[in-house]
Amino acid sequence: MYDVAIIGAGPVGLSFATALAGSGLSAVLVERQPLSVLEDPSFDGREIALTHHSRTLLEQLGAWAHIPQNAVSPLRQARVLNGTASYALTFDTGGKDEGPLGFLVSNHLIRSALYAALQGTPDIRLIAGTGVESVTTGAEAATLRLSDGQEIRARLVVAADTRFSRSRQEQGITASMHDFRRSMLVCRIEHETPHEHVATEWFDYGQTVALLPVNGAASSLVLTRDPAEIERLNGLEPAAFEREMGQCLRRRHLGRLRLVSTRHAYPLVATYAHHFAGRRFALLGDAAVGMHPVTAHGFNLGLRGAETLAREILSAKRRGQDIASPAVLRRFETAHRLATGPLYAATNAIAVLYAQEGLPARLARHAVLRLGGQIAPFRKAVSAMLMDRGAAMGR
Repeated sequence: MYDVAIIGAGPVGLSFATALAGSGLSAVLVERQPLSVLEDPSFDGREIALTHHSRTLLEQLGAWAHIPQNAVSPLRQARVLNGTASYALTFDTGGKDEGPLGFLVSNHLIRSALYAALQGTPDIRLIAGTGVESVTTGAEAATLRLSDGQEIRARLVVAADTRFSRSRQEQGITASMHDFRRSMLVCRIEHETPHEHVATEWFDYGQTVALLPVNGAASSLVLTRDPAEIERLNGLEPAAFEREMGQCLRRRHLGRLRLVSTRHAYPLVATYAHHFAGRRFALLGDAAVGMHPVTAHGFNLGLRGAETLAREILSAKRRGQDIASPAVLRRFETAHRLATGPLYAATNAIAVLYAQEGLPARLARHAVLRLGGQIAPFRKAVSAMLMDRGAAMGR
C-alpha cells in the first residue's frame, strides 16, 4: 500500500509528488497520457506568469534548474486598457529595486522541468498511459481501480487532474462552475516594436486581448472572443491570420506581425470546489480551483496548494500522526480556501464586468480603471500580489 496516490501528472501533480520526494512517504502518480508526452510535452500556447514565490518553490523542488534561462522572460510592468480610451492603469514596482513583477515561462517547459526533477526519486512511482476508473475511500485506506485493470491502495488520494475532475464528482464533492461563453486563442507572434517586457491587457469591445512579453521581438497573444469566432480564427491560413490580427491590434502599434507558433484554443470555464477534501481524499490544481486566466494566477495557486498540502502531511508524519486524518485535511482546506477564495471571486467579477458591452457596463469599466489608477495603495497591493514574495516551504 502506498502512502499517497496522485491522480494527474500535470504541473501541479508533478509538483506535489516532487515535494514528497525524500520524505520517507511512498507515492504513486497515475496519468492518462502516455509517458512520451510527459517526457517531451509539446508547446500548448500557454505562458505562465510565475510569481517570485512560485519561482522559489520551483527552485526548492529542483525544477528551476531544468528550465532554459533564455526561455525565462522577466515581466517589468503590466498595463490595463479599456475600450478605445487612451488611459492605462499601470502596475510596477514603483521604482523600487525589487526585480521584475514576475517571470513568464511556457507551460510545456514547466511541465518538462518538473518531470525531470522527479526522475531518480525511488519512493515515487509513475504509471502513465492509463486512467483512473474509480476511487473508493474507506476508514483506513482508499482504492483506485485503473483502466488497465490494476488496483492501487493508498492512505490518501489526491486528485490533481482537471476542473471537470471525475474523481471529485465520484466522491460527492460538488463545485461552482461559471461558463463565460467565451473561448481563448493563444499563440506567439513576432512584431517590429519592442515590448520592453511590458504586459498589456486590453479589454476591448467584443474581445479581450493580452500581450505577454517573451524574450526576443515576440509576445504571447491571448485573444478571447465568442467560441465560433475563435474557431474561425484558428482555421485561417497563417497569412490571413496575421492580416486579421494586424487589424485587431492596430491600436497597439506593434508594426508588422508574424505568427511564429502553433495556435491553440481553450474554452473559458471557471471552477471552485465546494470542498477541497473528503475522507482520505484531497483536491489540488484545477480540480480544486480552475481560474479565469485574466489575472494569470491559476498555476501559482495550484503550486501554493501543493505546497500547503505537502506541508500539512509531512508535519503529520513527523508527529507520527495519520497523514490523511480529518484534522490534517481540514487544516489544508482552510488555508487553501483563504488563499484562493477572495482572488477567485475578484477575478470572476472582473471577467464578467469587462465582458459586458452595454453603455452602463462600459461607463463602469472606465470608472473602475480610473479609480484604481488614482488609489496608490490599490496599485501597490496588486503589484505585491503579482510578485508574491511569500516565504516558501523548506524541504
